[in-house]
Amino acid sequence: MTSEDTNRYIILIIVLTGILMAVLDGIVVSIALPTMTGFFGVDVAQSQWTITAYLITMTSLLLVFGKVSDYTGKVRLFISGMAIFTAGSLACGLSTSLMMLIAFRILQAIGASMVFSISGAIIFMAFPITERGRAMGYLGATVAIGAIAGPIVGGFLVGTLGWEYIFFINVPIGIVLLLAAARFLRIDEQKTLDLNLDLPGSISLVVLMVALILMLGELTNGVSPMVLLYTLIFILATAAFIRYETQAKNPLVDLEIFRNPLFSLPTLSMILYFIANFMLSVTGPFYFEGVMGLEPSQVGMVYLVVPAIMFFLSPLTGWLYDRHHSPHYATIGMIMMGGAFFLSGYATLIQNLMLILISFAGVGIGSALFQSPNNTDLMSALPPQKMGMASSVTATARNLGMALGVSVSTILVSSILRTFGYQGAVLGTPGPLLAITIAIIIVIAGFVCLVAGVFSFMRARFALQAGPPRIH
Repeated sequence: MTSEDTNRYIILIIVLTGILMAVLDGIVVSIALPTMTGFFGVDVAQSQWTITAYLITMTSLLLVFGKVSDYTGKVRLFISGMAIFTAGSLACGLSTSLMMLIAFRILQAIGASMVFSISGAIIFMAFPITERGRAMGYLGATVAIGAIAGPIVGGFLVGTLGWEYIFFINVPIGIVLLLAAARFLRIDEQKTLDLNLDLPGSISLVVLMVALILMLGELTNGVSPMVLLYTLIFILATAAFIRYETQAKNPLVDLEIFRNPLFSLPTLSMILYFIANFMLSVTGPFYFEGVMGLEPSQVGMVYLVVPAIMFFLSPLTGWLYDRHHSPHYATIGMIMMGGAFFLSGYATLIQNLMLILISFAGVGIGSALFQSPNNTDLMSALPPQKMGMASSVTATARNLGMALGVSVSTILVSSILRTFGYQGAVLGTPGPLLAITIAIIIVIAGFVCLVAGVFSFMRARFALQAGPPRIH
């Protein structure tokens, strides 16, 4: 292995660690929520803002920082974001009131969005065309591991050291990462001479993202005046965003990129992929604890099946994609995931743990087949000068899919239980009713995967018509 090879794999490790920290901190707080609620003497409606504020801030700023990176440079933005994230983590752990914690969670999310927005572009630019599929496979595996391992890490830290340490653990890791980035993070990139930030577009984007997430959060309790208000704000902000972006000289997002089916179709597939995955990861723990009587640590071990398979298979499928560039890998992966979700729904209904584990293995294999090719397709679809935009758009799509998956699963649980006449706490639901509810949601997630597979198939058809992939 040459020094150049060594350096790009060091860059890969630096970037993936940053991504892992950003993803973990979007999820890990959910485990500490009951503890923090008691510590600050507040109710859940107030303490849940420690999660919601982070999620809203990070998702709404990804595209903004993708644009900013064209001016500052992606390496400088990554390092600055990691510094802000690390400082925010320390401040979160030292917080003495809920309002202080929420404020520092927002600071933490700003840093995370800076890191997350351009991570894909840095990895893509650091590797040659023959190795990009494998590298993007590691990215997909890291996001999946962070998303599913969050509850395990959170439970261990909260149970052994206290809620503060879910934030404190980021500090030494962040410092080491900053030192490594200052020494090794070097890529050949071009910067713009002017910032040219589209302020009206940026503001309208933030408003529409915030309104969407708040609307979905309110919808868990049924249709209300607040749901209608947030929906109206979302529609108006979306209309304003489209208007500004189509008229701006230097738009935040060049909406023309979505006219390219080689970019828009895999973006839609990615959103649906994460919606389906989070429908499973959010509702599953309630089933395993409430129906099968497993301890939280045992539930964590069950959920390790998917990321463990992805960790080993994603780079392999990326390597195969680098060699063959078959446009059908992503389609096959989503079809396999859909079948695995249907099997999981059936196994959930009959309460067969072994069959559930087999179905989770199918989800892991399907995810590995989908993620690496789909991520590579996305980053290859646009010209090099739009690499920062491509990275930030895909990061936004990924985060939006996660947020929508959480919201959709929560809405479905509430709606299905109300349909059966149950109004109590989810974990207090009678076992057979909870099993039916979760099984229905998992089957719905399977259909979401099949729709994603249709988009992947359409993308493959366009790719075959366009000829061999561009090399840039």
